[in-house]
Amino acid sequence: MEEKQEKALISLRNLQVSFKIEGQYYNAVDGVDLEIMPNEVFAIVGESGSGKTALALSISRLHNMNYTRISGHILYNDENLLELSERRLNKIRGADISMIFQDPLTSLNPLIRVGPQIEETLVYHTNMNKTQKKERALELLNQVGIRNPDVTYQSYPHELSGGMRQRAVIAVALACKPSLVIADEPTTALDVTLQAQILDLLRALQREMQSSVILITHDLGVVAEMATRVAVMYAGQIVEMASAQQLFKNPRHPYTRSLLASIPHADSENDRLNAIKGIVPTLKYLPRQGCRFSHRTPWIPQSEHEADPKYHEVSPGHKVMCTCHETFRFETA
Repeated sequence: MEEKQEKALISLRNLQVSFKIEGQYYNAVDGVDLEIMPNEVFAIVGESGSGKTALALSISRLHNMNYTRISGHILYNDENLLELSERRLNKIRGADISMIFQDPLTSLNPLIRVGPQIEETLVYHTNMNKTQKKERALELLNQVGIRNPDVTYQSYPHELSGGMRQRAVIAVALACKPSLVIADEPTTALDVTLQAQILDLLRALQREMQSSVILITHDLGVVAEMATRVAVMYAGQIVEMASAQQLFKNPRHPYTRSLLASIPHADSENDRLNAIKGIVPTLKYLPRQGCRFSHRTPWIPQSEHEADPKYHEVSPGHKVMCTCHETFRFETA
């Protein structure tokens, strides 16, 4: 008897996100296909400018649509989120799909105390009375590790430390026990000690609530600690996708291998830090044909790249874009 395949929580099909520049639209996310499964941590990693945040914001349609076009399919509970009315989408945002932004200071309203900001989500999505909302807000503050929830409840964001503000932002995101949490660089604004604490907190809460998490980051150390599966994003495309274990054990795409080689290792005998040549191209001048990473590996002949790159499954669940992964080698000194 065949084992029944688990249904994806959310599916992205040929997702295109383009921004208007000088009257023309340019794709920042270009034909992305992803499936996020229930109760998994799915990491999307890449340098700044790769399209990670553009992809994340498109799921909740938080882009300014005066300057943005989004096409394709984002399927959640058999509904395409891109076709929903704003009223219907507001029923899903915050309740089923929530977001943790990277800067807690700008994520919270500086003129409103922390408690009422947590309760705001409950006002929109529950029928709780005033007492119940306050009890739930205090419960959430305690759940995210704030020692004096009563004091924090009455505090303004500027009265809290960076770590406490980020915990408050997480409390807002988790208020309605969402099925999917999108965490966009949730530890970027914090020091190393606080980063570890917030990651431990997110991991514990994810396991407790059995929510799925899309973790947007450029930090491969965070990916190694948190992720079940990983998509490596470059210049608007997913160039490699695999389980976290597969990716770190057997990275294949030249970009993935270059990212991993650029991480300093304390036990390494080589003092030289491998830097990736060049930068992610700007949106307006991003090459749209051929392998988009080829200009950063000029020592690799164009003949080793596909003119129209396709995905290749190198092992079950491990996909890589372009044949250049077969012969890639680092530049010799």
